[in-house]
Amino acid sequence: MTGLLQLVIMLLVVGVCAYQRMKMQKVMLVNAVALAGLWLFTDASWGFYLSLVIYGVVALFYFLPDLRIDWISRKAYSFMQKVLPPMNETEKVALEAGDVWWEGDLFRGNPDWKKMLAIAKPTLTEEEQAFVDNETEELCDMLDDWDIVHKRKDLPPEVWQFIKEKGFLGMIIPKEFGGKGFSALAHSTVVTKIATRSGSAAVTVMVPNSLGPGELLLHYGTQEQKDYYLPRLAAGKEIPCFALTSPVAGSDAGAIPDKGVVCMGEHNGEQVLGIKITWNKRYITLAPVATIVGLAFKLYDPDNLLGEGKDDYGITCALIPADHPGVEIGQRHLPMNQAFMNGTTKGKDVFIPMDMLIGGQSYAGEGWRMLMESLAAGRSISLPAMGTAVSKLSYRLTGAYSLIREQFKTPIGRFEGVEEAMARIAGLAYQVEASRVMTAGAVDLGVKPSVVSAIAKYHMTEMGRTVMNDSMDIHGGRAIIMGERNYLANGYMSQPIGITVEGANILTRNLMIFGQGAVRCHPYVFREMMAAQMQDTEEGVKRFDSLLFRHIGYGFSNFARTLGLGLTGAKLADKPVAGQTAKYYQQLTRMSSALALTSDVAMGMLGGDLKRKERLSARLADVLSHLYLASTVLKYYEDNERPLADLPYVEWNMQYSLEKIQEAFYDFYANFPNKFAGKFLKLVAFPLGKSYSKPSDRLEREIVKPMMQDCEIRDRITKYAYVGKTADDVTGRVELAFFKVLAADEVRRKLRKAMKAKELDKNATNMERIEQAIAKGIINEEEKQILVDAEEARMDVIQVDDYSHEQISGVVEEKPKKKKKTKAA
Repeated sequence: MTGLLQLVIMLLVVGVCAYQRMKMQKVMLVNAVALAGLWLFTDASWGFYLSLVIYGVVALFYFLPDLRIDWISRKAYSFMQKVLPPMNETEKVALEAGDVWWEGDLFRGNPDWKKMLAIAKPTLTEEEQAFVDNETEELCDMLDDWDIVHKRKDLPPEVWQFIKEKGFLGMIIPKEFGGKGFSALAHSTVVTKIATRSGSAAVTVMVPNSLGPGELLLHYGTQEQKDYYLPRLAAGKEIPCFALTSPVAGSDAGAIPDKGVVCMGEHNGEQVLGIKITWNKRYITLAPVATIVGLAFKLYDPDNLLGEGKDDYGITCALIPADHPGVEIGQRHLPMNQAFMNGTTKGKDVFIPMDMLIGGQSYAGEGWRMLMESLAAGRSISLPAMGTAVSKLSYRLTGAYSLIREQFKTPIGRFEGVEEAMARIAGLAYQVEASRVMTAGAVDLGVKPSVVSAIAKYHMTEMGRTVMNDSMDIHGGRAIIMGERNYLANGYMSQPIGITVEGANILTRNLMIFGQGAVRCHPYVFREMMAAQMQDTEEGVKRFDSLLFRHIGYGFSNFARTLGLGLTGAKLADKPVAGQTAKYYQQLTRMSSALALTSDVAMGMLGGDLKRKERLSARLADVLSHLYLASTVLKYYEDNERPLADLPYVEWNMQYSLEKIQEAFYDFYANFPNKFAGKFLKLVAFPLGKSYSKPSDRLEREIVKPMMQDCEIRDRITKYAYVGKTADDVTGRVELAFFKVLAADEVRRKLRKAMKAKELDKNATNMERIEQAIAKGIINEEEKQILVDAEEARMDVIQVDDYSHEQISGVVEEKPKKKKKTKAA
C-alpha cells in the first residue's frame, strides 16, 4: 500500500472522529487502533511513519499537561489577552444576561432536531382564550383608529376605563396581586389582536406588561414594594412608565448621564439616607399620563454612606411617584403622528429615600443587569407581536382587496407583478406567526432568551415593514389617501417606531445578534474570555488550557462535518421526520455546521476586531437568524399536525431562508479581510458552488391563491386579526365585499362567456352589462341581485375619503365683509 493511501486512510479516520465529535480519549484510542491495523495488514511506508509521528506528537502533548501548558497553552493565552478588546462591567453584564436556548444548538453546528420537536406546543389556557375572544374582542369593537390618531390624539375616556377595569394593564402580574397571571403567549396574542385594530391602543396595553416597573418589581422588588404597587398596577390605579433614554444616550443606554448621589435628606419630615438625583429623559412611553416613574440613573457614593467602600455603583433603578417633589412630567412627543402617550420627564436634585430603589438598597448598582435580563424576555413578546399584527391584517385585507379591485377587467391579484408582492406577504405572514408562537413559548418555559429575543425583535419588525410596504404598493392610491376608510396608513406610518425602540434595528443586527450570540452560544469562547481576564494568571492559564484543546477538537469537527455535508449535499445528515420537509432539516444542519466553522475561524483570525467589523458580524447574524426563523416554521408545521395546505408555505419559507443564508455567507467570504481564508471557507462550505435558489414563481403562485379564497388556511394564518363586522366599518366593508365578490363569481362567468360570444358590450360598465344580460335572458333576477350586491360593495371598497379645504386645514376662513355704500355728499 502506498504512503499516500495510508495517509489518506488516517485522515479519513480523523475526519470521522471529528465528524462524530468524539471525546479526545476516544479519538486517541481509535487512531491507535487504525495505526495498529496499518502496521499489521500493510507494508509500512512514509505515510504510515508520518501518521505515527503526528500521533506521537499529539499524544505527547495530550498526556503530559505541564509540557502542553508551557509550550502551547501559555503562548495561546498571551495571544488571546492581546487580541481581546478590554471588557468593562457593562459589557460583561450584557453578555451574561439571559439564557442560551435553541439558538445555541443552531450556532454549534449539529442541532438536535428531536430536542426541538419535543418542546411542548405553546397553547393558551381556557381562561386566556376566553379573554382574547371576549374582552379583547370587545375592546377592538370600541376602537376607531382614525378618531384616536387624527382627532383625539388619545384613546377615548371609555376605552381607558375599559382597559383598566378589565385588567389589560396587569396581564403579567400574578393573580395573588390581583393581576391576570397570563402566559407570555397570551400577552403576545392580546397585543397582536389589539394591534390589528389600533397600534396606539396596542402600545398603551403593551408597555405596562413589558420592560418597566411591573416586570422589574416582579423579579427584583422587595415584598413591601410588590404588596403595595402590584395590586394598584393590576387595577389600573397606577399608570407606569420607565425612563431610560436620554438626549445623549439612546442605543448606548449604558452611557446615560443621569446621576444620583447618596446623601442624607428630608423625607416625610425626617432626616433619612437617600439619593439626590438629576435626570433628563425623552421618548418615554406613557410618561404624560404616568402616576409612577421607573427611573434608570448612575449611582455614586463619594462619602461612603452605604459603607461598601466604593464610589461608582453604576446603573441603578428607582420607582418614584410622579407627584413626588421635584419630579417634572414634560410635554408630549408625537411619534410618527401616533396617539399613544409619549413624552419627557426631568428632575433636578430630587431627593428620594433608599426604599424607593427597586429591590431596596441591596440592589444599588444592579440596574443594568436587571434591565438586560428583563429586556431579554420583554423583547421576545411585544414588538414581535406588533410585526405579526401588521402581517396578519395585510394578508387578509390585501388578499381581499386584490380580488375586489379590478384593472383591465381582471382582479389585480391575477397580475404576476402584484402576485410577487403578495407572495412576500403570504410567506412572511406564515413565518412571523411561527416565530411569535415559538419565541413566546420559550419565555413560558422559563427561558430568558437574550439572543432569540434580538432575532425576533429585529426580523419580525423588519418583516412587518416589508409586508406593509408591499401592501401599500398593491393598494396604490387607495392606501395613500388619508381618511376614515384607510386601514393601512396608520400602520405604515408607525413602522419606524418598532424599528427604532428597544435597541435600534441597525444596532441589533450589526452588534447584538452575532456579537452576543457568538460569545454566549459558543461552547468555549465565553469561558476562554473569562479565563483570559483573570487577575490570577496561573489559574487563568490552567482554565484556558482545559478549554483550548477541546476548542481545537470542536473546530476540526466542524471542518470535517461542513466539508462532508457540502460534498454529499447533506443527504446523509440526520432527519427527525419523513416526508417532503425532511430534506430541509438536513440542509439547515449543513448551514448550521458552516456557521460554526466560519464563526470559529473569524473569531480566531480577527479576535476583537470582529466586534468592529460590523458588516461581517451582521452577515453572520443573518445566518443565525434565518436558521432560527426557519426552524420555527418547521416546528409550527409539526405542532399543527402537518396540514397539507401549509406545505407550500413551509417550502417557501425554507427556500427563502436557505437562499438568504447562502447570500449572507457568500457576502461574508467575499469581504473577509484575509482573501485566502475567505476563499478557503467558501470552498469548504460550498464545495460544489451555490446550492439554494429563491422560491419559484409556481410556488409563489400557490401560496398566494388562498389569500383570495374563503379557506381554512386563510383563517388560520389571520387568526387573531380583528376585522370589523359591518359594512360601514373600516375593515368590515372590505371583508364583506370580499365574500360578495366570491359569491358572484359563478354568475360572472356567465357574463364573461357572453362577452366572448359578443352577446354583451365589452365597453359597457359592469352595471350596464348586468342590465344587458337580464334583457337577453343570460341571467335571472336572483343572479342579477347577486351581481348588483357585489358590484355595489366593490365600488364602495375602492372609494377614498375627500374633505373640504377647511376640514383639512382646520382653519375656517372668514368671508370678507361687504363695504357699505355711502351716498355722495
